[in-house]
Amino acid sequence: MKIIEAITRFDSLKHNTYSQNEKVAWLSRLDSMVKRLIIDTHEGGEDVVFDGYTDSTSTETELLVPAPFDEMYQRWLEAQVDYANGEYEKYNNSILMYQTDYDAYANYYNRTHMPKGTAFKYF
Repeated sequence: MKIIEAITRFDSLKHNTYSQNEKVAWLSRLDSMVKRLIIDTHEGGEDVVFDGYTDSTSTETELLVPAPFDEMYQRWLEAQVDYANGEYEKYNNSILMYQTDYDAYANYYNRTHMPKGTAFKYF
């Protein structure tokens, strides 16, 4: 999913007054966590380049999490909007749904990629 696809899909599902730049920043924060906590902990993680998304990043840039796990982006944006609006009951539901999607992706990634190990030395 591309940045613009995530934002367009989200905007069509949930009315909000937040700018595209704010949503790009939220997506950047999520992909930063995915890169650091999931991808970088596995072999080959260093091959995935991610420097964050800024106002100058092309909205045609592909996000890190592939389908079918990319629903995570919708849930994440929804949670961010709910939190920013001070709608904490909605936020609790949104973040729970996001966490379910995040965990599904993390579990999939852990099953399909070799974790980085540390050498064990016998003395």
